Amino acid sequence: MSLVCLTDFQAHARERLSKSSWDFIEGGADEGITRDDNIAAFKKIRLRPRFLRDVSDVDTRTTIQGEEISAPICISPTAFHCIAWPDGEMSTARGAQAAGICYITSTYSSCTLEDIVAVAPRGLRWFQLYVLSDWQLNKQLIQRAESLGFKALVITVDVPTIGKRRQDIRNKLNLLANLMLKDLRSPEERKCKPCIQQPLVNPSFCWDNISWIQSITRLPIILKGILTKEDAELAMKHNVDGIFVSNHGGRQLDEVPASIDALTEVVAAVKGKIEVYLDGGVRTGNDVLKALALGAKCVFVGRPIMWGLACKGEEGVEEVLNILKTEFHTSMTLTGCRSVAEINRDLIQLSKL
Repeated sequence: MSLVCLTDFQAHARERLSKSSWDFIEGGADEGITRDDNIAAFKKIRLRPRFLRDVSDVDTRTTIQGEEISAPICISPTAFHCIAWPDGEMSTARGAQAAGICYITSTYSSCTLEDIVAVAPRGLRWFQLYVLSDWQLNKQLIQRAESLGFKALVITVDVPTIGKRRQDIRNKLNLLANLMLKDLRSPEERKCKPCIQQPLVNPSFCWDNISWIQSITRLPIILKGILTKEDAELAMKHNVDGIFVSNHGGRQLDEVPASIDALTEVVAAVKGKIEVYLDGGVRTGNDVLKALALGAKCVFVGRPIMWGLACKGEEGVEEVLNILKTEFHTSMTLTGCRSVAEINRDLIQLSKL
């Protein structure tokens, strides 16, 4: 069967994965209200196409943090890619490199940063950090990523504790006990397979710590998980380089706004002074167009990458990205946009549905 859209990959991946792996990838916090709203909220926005424009040459390229990408569609940080495909994040990195987009590598990768860089040396990579209780380990991770050529540091701010993911609890899932988190161990420890205790996220991490992180790296710092104008304004005061509007795919605090609904107030708060990105619920090229029309510089996708990986490894990752890129190109063409710069708020309206 030909896989022609992201939901085709979703259905095929579900057939290939174990129940516990599928539940981990698809799961949301508590009742899953925000997880589902992330998708539904996009469908409440309608497009206002403009016609009789020369769209014989449509260019999807753009830049993020000064680096060119083939389209404003990149890969969000997600953990434990080895549950979907044996080569895990190495296959993801190769697929991202082939597609010409950015891949944000998670702190909870099941492959080392060195291995990921080795298999996709030309790829654009950012590193996502969960701030851990061990500040020395935080420093080592950040400086290691910088030395390996990662181009930005994405700090996840919405995990002072882990949200309640009911299916993982029912399944008694303990990935950290079964997968080797190689980046969170010393070189000597990587040679063996010890019992892994979960590295503790740091519940005391706060705005006062941002300046310390800025003092130990030259990487641009992007805060991931911002949902309000108040936090966006604080991020500006602390001189960060970007904001990632995200609710963690609905996996942390349930019943917060869908990412696309939170985007408008964050964009208004930063007043164009720093780049704003979005993840959560992007499933079609139209979704990409809507997010950019509302002020996002780029969108990132998480679960669909895992679906592609589960179906076909790196080829599946590249295929998922190329489907989205092709759909986005079509959406631009049919709304009269010849470049990403021409996408603006006039192209959308909120539906009364």
